[in-house]
Amino acid sequence: MIGESSSSEALSGGPIVPNSSFSALLDSQDMQPQWSVDPGMDVGAPEATTVLALRWADGVVMAGDRRATAGNVIAHSRVKKVYPADDYSAVAISGTAGMAVELTKLFQTELEHYEKIEDVRLSLDGKANFLARMVRGNLPLAFQGLVVVPLFSGFDEAEGSGKLYSFDVVGGRYDEQDYATTGSGGAEAKAFLKATWRPDLDETEALRVAIEALVSAAEEDAATGGPDPKRGIYPNIVTVTADGYREIPDEELAPIVEEVLEGRP
Repeated sequence: MIGESSSSEALSGGPIVPNSSFSALLDSQDMQPQWSVDPGMDVGAPEATTVLALRWADGVVMAGDRRATAGNVIAHSRVKKVYPADDYSAVAISGTAGMAVELTKLFQTELEHYEKIEDVRLSLDGKANFLARMVRGNLPLAFQGLVVVPLFSGFDEAEGSGKLYSFDVVGGRYDEQDYATTGSGGAEAKAFLKATWRPDLDETEALRVAIEALVSAAEEDAATGGPDPKRGIYPNIVTVTADGYREIPDEELAPIVEEVLEGRP
């Protein structure tokens, strides 16, 4: 078990102080990963673009397009932007793709570590606060252009409802009531959600609204990639409900995408 002297001595020759934070544990062993960029250096890292989240009758939906850009070049067309944080929450990433994915993996590890050490799952608000602290920790790199701005959502087991959280680049955390967007096409997606969202959406309707919002963003924002059925490219969409996290398979999205694209003017 982490924290026992025999395990500590075997690993490092010194005691490991038990802590519910995995990052703090790494710090105590001088093992925290470090990143740095020379001032003025352009690393040309791919940028993940538009993601969104919205509440529906039984929980929340999170969705992201699949495009990543590097300047005016499409760097990737099948990027995954929505990930499970744990069994009852999800993270959607925008900003510097590589940094965002690494931050998400560390966040997943933090939540798993906390649950193992404390023998209880961190509250949804606690998870959002922890993610805000991690975003704030990336601030030195954000000043050098490696920005990470996620969305976070989950099912609050105590309240029996879905919740949404947005963040700013300095780690500010904001509770969102009905829907949230971020990324280069976020404004266009939010405008669509403002006009179409309603609280009694069922799952199919919520998926359709999410897809339509991404299509609307892609029509106005070159960095956002719309669905491309011919190439088998569909949005990355998940739901989080009382039953937990579920990633929607392409086979389930395909007929909804076809209806949306056929109905566009």
